[in-house]
Amino acid sequence: MSSTSHSHRTFLSAGGTNGPDAVLGTHVSGRLHRLCDAAGLVDSDERYGHSLRDLLGPAAELPLADGPVSASFVSDDHTPAELSMAFPTGAPPSVRVLVEPGCTAATLAENGRMGWTALGKLAARWAFSVEPLQRVGDLFFPAAPQGAFALWCALELRASGEPGVKTYVNPLAHGRHHSAQVLQEAMARLGYGSAWPSLLKYAAPRYPECDEFLFFAVDLGAWAAPRVKVYVVHRDFSADGVQSVSGMLRGGHPQQAREFCRMVGGTEHFNHRPLVSCLAFTEQDTRRPSGYTLHVPVRDYTDNDQVARDRAASVLRRHGMDPSVLDRALAAMTERRLADGSGLISYISLVQGHRQPPRVTTYFSPEAYRVNPPRGLSQAERG
Repeated sequence: MSSTSHSHRTFLSAGGTNGPDAVLGTHVSGRLHRLCDAAGLVDSDERYGHSLRDLLGPAAELPLADGPVSASFVSDDHTPAELSMAFPTGAPPSVRVLVEPGCTAATLAENGRMGWTALGKLAARWAFSVEPLQRVGDLFFPAAPQGAFALWCALELRASGEPGVKTYVNPLAHGRHHSAQVLQEAMARLGYGSAWPSLLKYAAPRYPECDEFLFFAVDLGAWAAPRVKVYVVHRDFSADGVQSVSGMLRGGHPQQAREFCRMVGGTEHFNHRPLVSCLAFTEQDTRRPSGYTLHVPVRDYTDNDQVARDRAASVLRRHGMDPSVLDRALAAMTERRLADGSGLISYISLVQGHRQPPRVTTYFSPEAYRVNPPRGLSQAERG
């Protein structure tokens, strides 16, 4: 392992093809820097790089050759980080990086403590309060937590230089069959208790058998309208079901969500990796969601990343967005041919907001440990 000073300089460099001594921080940071370049974002004082290091913590110095440090499900190959680019209508793209700070922890309780430590460093660096998350802390950080993770953190990087911070906690911390009660109490404490009955009725009517709560998310820091978000996994779901969930959004466009679902997934019925809905709530309306995001796991419904890229480009053109930025982003993420692998583009999402134009986001795996081969799906597997 490199010394602290040397590896710190390496971590902040843009990086290129990984050498035999490459470490996780170098790999993720290099792709983040290049993705920012593709989006036209400049990190002149390298504060984004330092913040990424705050989030990765000790995992930043671990050699890639040693393999994944844990079974983190942030990315398919267990890289504890994910990058994404959002394409707002009529505005420059933004870049996001998501990290599991406690990925090196031996227990879920320690995972949570490491996440809080990393979040505290971010709060000190960017001068924001963590009080909203503290208000529900006992619900998501019990002494003996259950589930697959404790705390994830994300940065939305912007041209203004001050990022938005997103935190994700686990509704299953007290067990799968208590997740609804946990979320209901969390929303009530944060002022959204009146929204719970309709959320459960329309977004998770098959709970707990087929609809399951995946994340509870709280925005911190620089947001014009901070959000509280509930993520729902829909197993064995259809494009028609998407219309029903999208209909919760006041002034929403259910047919638009259904069309997006079909364009990205290439099917009417999703019986492989499930669709994910995200309902976002703000103080402007505490009873109904102000935003609905549909996440389609495109890598499970395409043969390879070239097909995934083509579907993403079609969606961008459909909504009046420039697909050339997507191509720059993909070139920033990998030097391989897109047709030679599957999963670099993991999800494509559509964001619908009340009185706001749609936004498309593509999610990228850093592929730190493995490139998945092309899938070679049969016609039946495609849907």
